[in-house]
Amino acid sequence: MSEFKHYSVMLNECIEALDIKPDGIYVDCTLGGGGHSEEIVKRLTEGRLIAIDQDEDAINAAKERLNKYSDKITFVHSNFSELKSILEELEIEKIDGVLYDLGVSSYQLDNSERGFSYNSEAPLDMRMDRTSSLSAYDVVNTYSEEELRRILFEYGEENNAFRIAHAITEQRRIAPIETTTELADIVKSVAKKRDLYEGHHPAKRTFQAIRIEVNGELSVIAPSLEAAIDALDPGGRIVVLTFHSLEDRAVKQIFARLEKGCTCPPSFPVCVCGKVPQIKLVNKKPLAPSPQEILINRRSHSAKMRAAEKL
Repeated sequence: MSEFKHYSVMLNECIEALDIKPDGIYVDCTLGGGGHSEEIVKRLTEGRLIAIDQDEDAINAAKERLNKYSDKITFVHSNFSELKSILEELEIEKIDGVLYDLGVSSYQLDNSERGFSYNSEAPLDMRMDRTSSLSAYDVVNTYSEEELRRILFEYGEENNAFRIAHAITEQRRIAPIETTTELADIVKSVAKKRDLYEGHHPAKRTFQAIRIEVNGELSVIAPSLEAAIDALDPGGRIVVLTFHSLEDRAVKQIFARLEKGCTCPPSFPVCVCGKVPQIKLVNKKPLAPSPQEILINRRSHSAKMRAAEKL
């Protein structure tokens, strides 16, 4: 296993937005390399941190990195979609803050054997949790052309989804598609000329779409955020980092709905649903990384941070 390295995007902004109480209970739903967790736990005296990740490599690396804080941290190998049951099992009724750093980690991208990258040859995998059954190989080789076209268009926002899905199904009639480079070459073979010269790899959106499908990334965001906000004590903070428009849209919609409260039609003279606002936004607009941070870590350029406080 290669060394688990992960640059913690917008680290200072996230910690400031959490407004950490020394005796509070905090949850890092996406432990990753442990950078955010380390800054949280350093600020705790009598407090506690629950550190969750579905990647066992992340858990093991973070245990080493955060060893001196082990008396304040509970590590949980799970998906953040299980947040409610995790808190119940730990007999935690309320928390003071929760952090989500969505998407794939730098370690997962850079560790070629994980199959996330189109830049190096590896078996098609892309599982964040390597104990799960569905892999990129399964998606690429067993999904129908129509299903492939749908996920490429919806999850990758790929305008060339029809041609790519058709090329994949035609190629696998000859032999299974087994490696990342095979898949990337198929995408390149049907790419439009402008996509070959726009400064990004034409397979980027295809790999994103397949990764999202393999890990069910979008489907778990809304219910997990709702569970997290429900678990927050009044004054507690939720901070979410996203890295593409689909993630950010999901977070924005949840925050907007819970900030508004009432779901009655505008034509109703008075509220009859009885729903009240649950949160207030810490920043009206999402924060982006500074130009200096983008220079240090190019992968942070698409990051957006949204934060809210429980009412």
